[in-house]
Order: sequence, then C-alpha cells, then structure tokens
Amino acid sequence: MNVLMINGSPRKGGNTALALGEMERVFQGEGMETETIQIGGQDLRGCIACGFCMQNGRCVFDDLVNQVAPKFEACDGLVIASPVYYGSANGTLISFLDRLFYSTHFDKAMKVGASVVVARRGGATATFDEMNKYFTITGMPVASSQYWNIVHGREKGEAAQDAEGLQTMRTLARNMAFLIKSIALGRAQYGLPEREPFQRTNFIR
Repeated sequence: MNVLMINGSPRKGGNTALALGEMERVFQGEGMETETIQIGGQDLRGCIACGFCMQNGRCVFDDLVNQVAPKFEACDGLVIASPVYYGSANGTLISFLDRLFYSTHFDKAMKVGASVVVARRGGATATFDEMNKYFTITGMPVASSQYWNIVHGREKGEAAQDAEGLQTMRTLARNMAFLIKSIALGRAQYGLPEREPFQRTNFIR
C-alpha cells in the first residue's frame, strides 16, 4: 500500500514539508510506502479546456502532470498540501490539480484523499474546503483528523512549535492508514459499490 504526497509549497524544507514529514513517519510506521512530489516553484500551466485529454487520455502539456498521472493511478491514498496565499491555495498547485484530475480517466473511487493546509493565520479553512473538492467530485473518501487539517507557521520551521497542528497531522495519517487498509479488506470481501450510469444534467437559461 502506498500514499502519494503532493507538496504545493515553493519552499523546500518549509512548514508544508514539515507537516507532511510528520505524516510520513506515521505512514512508514504503518507499513506504507510514501512518495512526496514538490509542485510549488514548478513552471506549470493551467487547464485551457482544449479537450485533448478526452481523446488521448493525457494532458496536451507534456509536463509534470503527465509524469505524476501513473503514480496517482497506482496509489492507494493521496495527500495534497498547500500554504495559504491570499486566502486560498497556491495557484501552481491548483493548476496542477485541475489538469491532473481532469486529464486522467482512470477510476479514482475509493482512493483515500486528505488535504493539509499551512497558514500564518487566516484563510486556512477556505483553502481546506477548496482542496477537498477534488476528492468529493471523484468518489474519493476524505480522511479526517481530530481538527481541521491545519498547521500554523510563517517563517521556515515555525510549524514545529504548533504542537496541536503536528498532532493533527499524526492523527490524520493514522486515520488515513486505517481507511486505506479497511477499504482494501472491504474490496476483497464485498467488492466496490455499484455504479449507476452517469446522468448529466445541464441547466441553461
């Protein structure tokens, strides 16, 4: 079992990395493999709604999105983490996630997702809600913790002082590991939930 972790911060070794590191240690203790990919600071374009991926199964921009796609397909859980910029997630991360989720056509249902937010002060819950939407539109169960998945800190390393935030990360990782293992057992014994043919309804005026 493995968990893919996406770091949306452009700061290597910063507070977002610190939060993910707290989770990584728990995952490893649970016998799970992890891989962290740093998105922040990369030159990534946003989706241009060209439709290329609908016919070709990959994004028209052949960059990190297409490289990460098979890792996403193979993983049992996905953690996406971002610092808060102007009350929302890092724009580079959002561009990456838009294209990654939209251009990949494999079934994402029952992969466990979790969002992690690092903030100086405000905008954390809005960013948390923003990132969870990627999971809830694709049938991915969302892992929760003892509090919203938030760690506070501004300067590099300050998050280490947020004892509650780091405990929240550890609890989140334990809960996520439990969900991944439970879903694997349920899949083996009961199979996946029945899927109805998708009913698309468009509203026009």
